Amino acid sequence: MYEDIFAEIRRQAEKKNLRESTINAYCYNVGLFLRTVDKDVSELTVDDVEAFLTEKRLSGIAPQTYNHYYSSIHFFYKKILKQNWDIDDLPRMKLDHTLPTVLTREEIDRIIACTSNLKHKAIIATMYASGLRVSEAVHLHYDDISRSGKSIHVRNTKSRRDRYTILSDRALDILTEYWFECGRPRDILFPNRTTGNYLSPNSINKFFKKSAEKAGITRRVTTHSCRHSFATHLLEDGTSIKYIQVLLGHIDPSSTEVYLHVSNKALLGIRSPFDNTAGGGS
Repeated sequence: MYEDIFAEIRRQAEKKNLRESTINAYCYNVGLFLRTVDKDVSELTVDDVEAFLTEKRLSGIAPQTYNHYYSSIHFFYKKILKQNWDIDDLPRMKLDHTLPTVLTREEIDRIIACTSNLKHKAIIATMYASGLRVSEAVHLHYDDISRSGKSIHVRNTKSRRDRYTILSDRALDILTEYWFECGRPRDILFPNRTTGNYLSPNSINKFFKKSAEKAGITRRVTTHSCRHSFATHLLEDGTSIKYIQVLLGHIDPSSTEVYLHVSNKALLGIRSPFDNTAGGGS
């Protein structure tokens, strides 16, 4: 119904070199907006946007979801309709800055032990051992793994900047077992068994959550918990936060500094000032 509009969104988005996933999200969200407003495109106004977003906000959606709608519709208005609005009059929602969920080392081991599928086990182990996003793990190729250098060349990153990260001996052992027993893939490291293409990040999230449930973990966790745990455990082991920033591929240092809030302060050797008072001893 809105194919011409979607085609123009795609054309404009490709000019900006936006990711395919972002383009698809823009088209989906704009399509929802247009169906909800149910007006001829030539009659659309900023008031229609405000009404739509207000309804979404009052429905109780998360600020991040609200802002996804906002970005999609703003792109559509600015690039396609050549309309804009004052961001003070129609602002984004402020995000809730919650602390990331971090798994203990024992919990990571339990999750991997409860994962019977060898490919799934290799993916989880690699995400934790190297601090990978799920999107980075699914796009790994055989040649990205350096056995001699104990490193992984990470491509297709969120920031569009390639990086190298570490590869642990334990993860390499699991990867080696997987490779020999699961067809010795020479291109995509974790291909879809049916299509041979990349796995869906959603499918990885699903089997990760199932393994976490089997491991007796009741709090909400996702594949990104592996990356959070990697960073936090490195910090607790004394690794400089600057090195962790490089391994994670963070451009903004503040993205890495969040792990200072979730690490085990005792392992970092921080002593409470109350214990350094006369009454608390030296």
